[in-house]
Order: sequence, then C-alpha cells, then structure tokens
Amino acid sequence: MVDDRRNVELNPLFARVGEATSFPRNRIPEAEALPETAYQVIHDEAMLDGNARMNLATFVGTWMDDYADRLYREAFDKNMVDKDEYPATADIEDRCWRMIAALWNAPDPDNTAGTSTVGSSEACMMGGLALKRRWQHRRRAEGAPTDRPNLVMSSAVQVCWEKFCNFFEVEPRYVPISEDHRVLDGHDLASYVDENTIGVVAILGVTYTGMYEPVKDISAALDRIQDDTGLDVRIHVDAASGGMVAPFLQPDLEWDFRLPRVASINVSGHKYGLVYPGIGWIVWREAGDLPDDLVTRVSYLGGDMPTFGLNFSRPGAQVLLQYYLFLQLGMEGYRRVQQNTIDVARYLAGEIGALPDLELWNAAQDIPVFAWRLTSDPDRRWTLYDLSDRLRMKGWIVPAYPMPDDLTEVTVQRIVVRNGMSHDLASFLVRDLRACVDHLNRADGGPPDDRRAGFHH
Repeated sequence: MVDDRRNVELNPLFARVGEATSFPRNRIPEAEALPETAYQVIHDEAMLDGNARMNLATFVGTWMDDYADRLYREAFDKNMVDKDEYPATADIEDRCWRMIAALWNAPDPDNTAGTSTVGSSEACMMGGLALKRRWQHRRRAEGAPTDRPNLVMSSAVQVCWEKFCNFFEVEPRYVPISEDHRVLDGHDLASYVDENTIGVVAILGVTYTGMYEPVKDISAALDRIQDDTGLDVRIHVDAASGGMVAPFLQPDLEWDFRLPRVASINVSGHKYGLVYPGIGWIVWREAGDLPDDLVTRVSYLGGDMPTFGLNFSRPGAQVLLQYYLFLQLGMEGYRRVQQNTIDVARYLAGEIGALPDLELWNAAQDIPVFAWRLTSDPDRRWTLYDLSDRLRMKGWIVPAYPMPDDLTEVTVQRIVVRNGMSHDLASFLVRDLRACVDHLNRADGGPPDDRRAGFHH
C-alpha cells in the first residue's frame, strides 16, 4: 500500500455525517470544518509528541498549578508591548525585573534598567548588543575604529551566542573546554582579549552539563588583564538556568552584581523560574549600562513608551505567571522547590554514577543537571546513543551527544531535573535505566554504528 502523505485524515467516528474527514497537509482547506473536528485532527497528531514530564532533555518548565493555568487562560489576549492598553500588566513587568535585580544584588534595583523578553535567547541578544554599543561609543570617543568587535566565551556556550555573533557581525572567540578546564574559568583568558573585545560571556549553568562557570575567577582574570594592559572588559552573565537557582541554593556564591565587572545578567523565567514557555528577563547593573540609543520610544495605540526588545508584539500572560510565582512562593518557597529538585538530581547522579558502565562527568553540584559518559571498556558493543534509544522505548527522553569542539571525542548523556520530577518518578527512572544497561550488556549485536545525536542544545 502506498503511503500517501498529502492528506491528514480523521477517523470518521470523530466527524459528523457528510463532513470532510481528510484535509490537505500543506495547503489551507477550501471548506470550513467544525471546531471539534479541527481540534481532533490536531489532538491526534500531537499525541505523537513525547510525554513532557518524562522529557529529561529540556530545561523548559512543563508543569504549573491549576491557579496558574486559570491566570494563563485569563491573559491569553494580552499583548506585552501594548503598555497603554494594558498598564497593569506593564506595571507588573516592571515589578518583576526589579525583584530580580534585587535578587541579583544590583546596587540600586529600583533605578536600574531591565525588561522581560520572549526567552533567554532574546535577553542574550540584548545583553550582547548593549556590550557592543558601549564598546562602539568608547572607541569612537577615542578616535579608534569600530569595525572588528569580538566577544569571548566558552566553546560550550549556548547556540544563541553563535547566532548573536552571526546576526550582529561580532567575531566569536571561543575558549576551548578540556578535561583539565571543563568550563571557562579564566585560564589563558589574556590570549583571547584585546582592544576589540566588547565583553566576556560567563555561563551560570552550562547547557551541556549544568556546571557553573566561576564568574568571580573570570572577573579576577580580567582585573589582571586590566592591570597589565589597561583594557576594561565587562562581563555578561548568561544565567539562563542558574539565575533562579544560585540565589536560593548557593546564596554566598559571588557571581552577580556583587562583582563590579558584571554589567548585565539574563535568566529564563521558563526554566528554573518555573513558568511555562516563553519568558526571559535581563537586568543591567545600572541604568547607564544600557545605552540610550538602544531604547526606542514609540507611539502605539495612543501611548508613548520606551521599548528595547528585539520582538514587538508578544504574550503578556507569562509575565503575570512569573509575578504569580513570586507572590505565591516567595523566597522560602523558591528555596524549598529548588532544594527538592537538586536533591532528586543528586539522588539520580549517585545511583547512575554507581553503575559500573557509567562514569559521572559532573554530579549536579550546581544546578539540578548532571551528565555522564561510558567507562573505558574495549569489549563493550554499545554506545550511549543505544542507551538513549532504549530509554526512549520506556518513555524517557535522555539525550546523548558529543561535547563541544576540542572535546568532541567525549560523548555524554545528560539529565535535567525540573520541578515535578519526584523522588518516586526518579526511582522508576533508575529502575528502567538499570534494565536498559543490563539488556545492552546481554545483547549480541554488531559493533556500534556511527550515529550522531538528534539533540541540539
């Protein structure tokens, strides 16, 4: 039988008599359909997605409570950019980023600059643009050229920074990670920084492994560079994951605006901020760290307002959800939730690291994320890609992928533990993972193939 992929078909039981049960896949249908028919078509296809709660690949939140769901439904139609029509939502946005500025120890949280964004990627773009624009202003004041900006960061940086450098014509300078330097830690930084460096990106929660880059050590290395060369290079902290973990679990860790060299910080509200996607936040140390010429004033639907996001119209509902969580959880509630999450991650890391075939790369010492690789065994006839496939058969999505450039010979698997992953669920995962490893060890297969990960950070 020929597989005809041109149409999307619906079981006749779900349609009324005489109504179409087949729709063109890549064209808008000519005729109308009942709402329940269109719903059923999409519902049936969406069932093929993985179970979000069992997706241990994603950092993005997959659960909120019933009151949050109610608030979300009540705010579907709010456009965040339309601050004149939705002044209460706009005011709540300002409250949120000021709360975050205080959480990150900004010198004057009520009088700095910040905004919500669609996600951390947009926030990173804004942080990078502010660094570039400040560098351009300084160079022009010195009568120096501005045609060769560069940005220094780890080779394990999130892909949005590659996009930033590509879109905004900045040379990326990647400091390679290695077995000895598993994160950007300030080692050999002077080899990458020069008069064209707009800034250094430090990651609080590396995507590949969840490890913190030691922002204080990076800042100290830049202090030494300034002493030697006179170059004053600022830091943007990409705290997409760690920005809502470190203040609660590692409050004494100096990574934020307590370090004078940190100019801006971003976080994903839809990661450990515990909100549904997509919401991000960025805050600058002081208002002057956001150049005025990046702020656009627009007259929109009768109101005059400043805007400095890359997007224009975007949802306002997630901003209300972030405020809901700040009110509902408070400092103590966030501390309790994050502690429970990291306890589960460390339990999983301990159980998985005890398996003879697996060796931890890191043990969830920072955010509730950890990775492992295979122990050395020339007789082993399976790979972590095989283990990932076996786990997917049981419903668990646990990606396997190579580490970044200069360490691509190392393949790891990573688990992200989020709110909603209980100790009970974690025990089932351990049971299933052990069974998968036992199966692979017993299987009589051929040599491992050369598959590559289907996961992209």
